[in-house]
Amino acid sequence: MACCTGEQCKTWSKENALLLATLAGVALGIIVGVAMREANFTNLQIEYFVFPGELLLRMLKLMILPLIICSLITGVSSLDQGSSGKMGLRAVAYYMSTTLIAVVIGIVLVVTIQPGRAGKDDLESTGESPDVAAVDAILDILRNIFPDNIVQACFQQYQSFRVPIYGNVSERVTYQTTPPPEATTFPPVTEIVETIVDYEIDGQYKLGINVLGIITFCITFGILIGAQKDGEIVIRFFSACNEAVMKMIMLVIWYSPIGIIFLIAGEIMKMDDPQETLTQLGLYMATVIAGLAIHGLIVLPLIYLVIVRRNPFKYLAGVTQALMTALATSSSSATLPVTISNLEQKNKVDKRVTRFVVPIGATINMDGTALYEAVAAIFIAQLNGIYLNFGQIITVSLTATLASIGAAGVPQAGLVTLVIVLSAVGLPSDDISLILAVDWLLDRIRTTVNVLGDSIGAGVLQRLSRKELETKSKDFENDAYQDSDYETTSTVSESGSFPKIYPNSDKRKIEYGNENVAYADESSTSL
Repeated sequence: MACCTGEQCKTWSKENALLLATLAGVALGIIVGVAMREANFTNLQIEYFVFPGELLLRMLKLMILPLIICSLITGVSSLDQGSSGKMGLRAVAYYMSTTLIAVVIGIVLVVTIQPGRAGKDDLESTGESPDVAAVDAILDILRNIFPDNIVQACFQQYQSFRVPIYGNVSERVTYQTTPPPEATTFPPVTEIVETIVDYEIDGQYKLGINVLGIITFCITFGILIGAQKDGEIVIRFFSACNEAVMKMIMLVIWYSPIGIIFLIAGEIMKMDDPQETLTQLGLYMATVIAGLAIHGLIVLPLIYLVIVRRNPFKYLAGVTQALMTALATSSSSATLPVTISNLEQKNKVDKRVTRFVVPIGATINMDGTALYEAVAAIFIAQLNGIYLNFGQIITVSLTATLASIGAAGVPQAGLVTLVIVLSAVGLPSDDISLILAVDWLLDRIRTTVNVLGDSIGAGVLQRLSRKELETKSKDFENDAYQDSDYETTSTVSESGSFPKIYPNSDKRKIEYGNENVAYADESSTSL
């Protein structure tokens, strides 16, 4: 195979300049982080150092809310109720299936390798374990799916907690074995003892976008507005907003290589003793990373190859920018703008698919998180010398699959859902603190797998939903033919998109993507 000419290499480099800059940012971030450890910066100095990275995170998070709202409403409204329902069911079924596969891979590896067989005597706790009841966490997910205030859901999530109710007040008299100073007697000490007899549920709102609630509202709104004949102007409004948001996202993406350098370097600089951590938790880390690699680089590409029948690695090369952003930010929600941009521009995925499926996937498709939770739960059981029977392992797999759906797409949210998995089989949740030392790294890797799963899912679901997408396009084209005032100028774009209708001198032009479909006389058709 002949090597590319200088002109070809130059053209390829120009087309992939952003990707090359991102890869260079990751490599440079690792090098800078390792080198700057020798400077022994204080925590305050490190916070100042990572400020350019913080700006990247803030800009990406700024785009999340308008992107979810505009993309979901435009994507869902461009499909009829039957098509959107079928695509939604396929999406949920696909995400649940791949998540369950990821959990099974993790369980097989952790049971085979047994990274926790040495016990926990040599491990040190770092940080604190989340204090949350499993049933309350599950109910909070349902509460957030149906927020009581859609405006509040844009910046706050609901979180419940238990308030103890005390009763059975009693006195307890104790006698001291050592008299107090300057005393010759041993006076008894009376204590008032209150026993917790019950709990009541209270709640509070914490900062953070309620993504589940926003998605529920936008899908419902999009379906209903798309079914209304007079809903065209609303669809055009959100379509224009979505295009503007995507252009803003491109500006942010060009800054991302700089931010990535400082985010990765800052995390490396914060590590206390990498060598000791690797010695204590190296086998556990290797088990998790091996499971994520098998799922992300073998299983998911194989699913894509079987269903789509195209080269999966060429497809993944198109979303490398999103994967690197996920590695740097450890947030699938913050990476959402980059993921949609890569899928539409690099991989030419139908916009109706990306804008409907990807926001849902970034919220409920957590393959990497589910695998991590399963491995961590069984690892903690091995540390404590607890044998899990087959039924308990099945419980871990199902609980990890379901709990990962409720994991918010923010850094280290998997630790909270891990408590649910541990509680399901009676394992001590306090031992989560034993694995916190390496969670920052594993969190980034599993987030990358989550985003990879979202990207593969978009391609697979486009293939599975091709009949509905083609039918919708043909229906629109037939409408143009049947209306005597329409003059057809070209065929419907195979890339697919929701229709855009806007004035063009004395005619109204209807577009799918960038290809003209029809022109209508402005005087004969009201907008």
